[in-house]
Amino acid sequence: MHFTAESLIQAALQEDLGNGDLTASYFVPADQFSRAKIVAREEGICAGIELAVQVFHAVDERVQVTLLRENGQPFTKGQTLLEVSGPTRAILSAERTALNFLQRLCGIATQTRSYVEAVRPHPVQIWDTRKTTPGWRLLEKAAVKAGGGTNHRMGLYDHVMVKDNHLAANGSLGELQAAIDRVKTDHPSARIQLECDTLDQMQQFLTLRGVDMLLLDNMSPDKLRQAVQLNAGRLWLEASGGITLSTIRDIAATGVNAISVGALTHSVRALDLGLDFVS
Repeated sequence: MHFTAESLIQAALQEDLGNGDLTASYFVPADQFSRAKIVAREEGICAGIELAVQVFHAVDERVQVTLLRENGQPFTKGQTLLEVSGPTRAILSAERTALNFLQRLCGIATQTRSYVEAVRPHPVQIWDTRKTTPGWRLLEKAAVKAGGGTNHRMGLYDHVMVKDNHLAANGSLGELQAAIDRVKTDHPSARIQLECDTLDQMQQFLTLRGVDMLLLDNMSPDKLRQAVQLNAGRLWLEASGGITLSTIRDIAATGVNAISVGALTHSVRALDLGLDFVS
């Protein structure tokens, strides 16, 4: 099953509010209305802005939200991303949950954009991975796209990736070809990708039918260049494994088609955003 944004928002609000916001209930008048804004404390790329809107509306439909930035747009320190107006209690009760979604997703988009910028002008795609927060995959992959990245497979169901552990369980080249043929028969639209650890292994895989992509795992830039020459444009090549901002430009220069980076989602720092009331 996919976790929808609505189900995640409801779970997050239940987690935070429980049976009610005790502080707001006792310290804020029920009939008080206010205006507030979510402000960036640092520069970044916007993502997940619609979730913040949904959070405020889920707490109280009377809260009005005006968006000042859209997903994929950059913002600077001090810039306002959105403005809200409505019952003060509702704004305060929704504040943390709205910020939790927005800060993490903006963090992913911002980190992705830094990787995308780092490989310019090389025509290589920056791919995400399945290393996502459980339940948040659709949201986090949308944030990667907002940052200029490209979504790899969404899950185990929409793309075949035969990795080293699969190969260990399916030893010979003949058995591998037979399995590829079965996939192509049962799921003709599924892309098939094989993981290569060495150039010798890659040469073997290039003899197989029905393969669409090769994953070149933990290869040096020199090995990647050799792999690109060996491939001669036949299959889509993805470089992967321990790639950082300091190494990605050299990898992009090798001529691979895509570079996958787990760090886009698995080790992201939430951006510093805050909600300020307007007098």
